[in-house]
Amino acid sequence: MTETQMVHGHIDTIDALMAHYVAGTLPEPARVLVRSHLEMKADNRSFVNGLELLAGEALENAAGIAIAERDRQLQAIFASASPIPEPPTSARPKPALFPRALRDLVGFEAEDVPWRKRLPGFKEYSLDRDGCEVNLMWIRPGRALPAHTHKGMELILILDGAFNDERGHFGPGDISIADETVEHRPVAEADGPCIAFTVSDGPVRLTGSFRQMMSDLIG
Repeated sequence: MTETQMVHGHIDTIDALMAHYVAGTLPEPARVLVRSHLEMKADNRSFVNGLELLAGEALENAAGIAIAERDRQLQAIFASASPIPEPPTSARPKPALFPRALRDLVGFEAEDVPWRKRLPGFKEYSLDRDGCEVNLMWIRPGRALPAHTHKGMELILILDGAFNDERGHFGPGDISIADETVEHRPVAEADGPCIAFTVSDGPVRLTGSFRQMMSDLIG
């Protein structure tokens, strides 16, 4: 992966992440992560709707800009095919674990993930998109990941299960935001595996003592 900055500006809170989402400054994988979060939890939808209204008002009040070949572009838009609607949720035989935005990105559901074992009790599926490293993670119940910090920004959306670290508890629909100022050691809760979707723009750097590092790597 070519290391790149996820956004031109610091993100350290969910509100800041949502503001970048509305402004359109996030790379596509990070936008998918936020859309998936909004599908799973309605808490932030009103906040995002408010930001979108403010952005719309600012756009309406902005001075107009001439569009090159306006008529040809409008004809192309009107001639384009209408999108095929998503089947209603009730038509699915069972609830889908992955939000629709995530399924559209990776192309499959949770039961079809081609996992690769990285460490004992830790599996991943990885792909690079839009200059970002994109991963699905599966963590065994009670498994601690090696203590680490980040040479960039990392966003983690919990899809199922939960993990705890030095900052607190992260459950389904929650987003963890970490950068070079955060050193943590996520531990999956004991009552079930933790499945998560991650987007990062830089590698991790292992921290902690040599003894702890070897213990965490062995699992």
